[in-house]
Amino acid sequence: MARGEGRAQGLARVAVVVRAGAAPLWWAGVFAAGVGVLVPGVTGRRIGVMAGAALFIVAAAVVSYTRRSRYTRLARSAARAGRHDVLQDRAVSVRNWRRGHRWWLLLAFVVALGSSFAVPAAGGMLLAGAGTGLRLKAAWLGRRERAEDALLWVRVDWLAGNGGRPAGKAVKAYRSTGIAAGDAAPGGTRRRTAALV
Repeated sequence: MARGEGRAQGLARVAVVVRAGAAPLWWAGVFAAGVGVLVPGVTGRRIGVMAGAALFIVAAAVVSYTRRSRYTRLARSAARAGRHDVLQDRAVSVRNWRRGHRWWLLLAFVVALGSSFAVPAAGGMLLAGAGTGLRLKAAWLGRRERAEDALLWVRVDWLAGNGGRPAGKAVKAYRSTGIAAGDAAPGGTRRRTAALV
């Protein structure tokens, strides 16, 4: 079927899911780096901050560009969402992703904080770089959505069985809607005024 592919499904915005981890990773990284600067560590603060800056740039680039070809392939083959498909609110998608990853986020923060005793601030800056990379990837998706004049959505059940990854192996295809659908703007940011579907 070209439209809807059968029964109705719950759909979450791809860009919203990608962006969901950006803020917690960024703030956890900033806090860990800030605390880490207070610890001399094995290498000393200067080397730690310089290493952290390099890790920040590398992490942001790697996270931002990883699997872009997969996103592009899924976007090109996106079927139009069916009339009865349920579009998940932005807040619900963000909350679900963060709940599903809360222990991983906590572990990453603890490791980043602990690493400051060896290399001050580096672990925190690595986390912050990963958060920045997710934000950049969501912005890239937003530019694509504006260019195509269509928002990209992924089935909620595929997300649940795939660790919340919107371009993982369990995701077979995306669905698309008009640019005004849902309550999130292109790129996954909040709309200033929520649009009706």
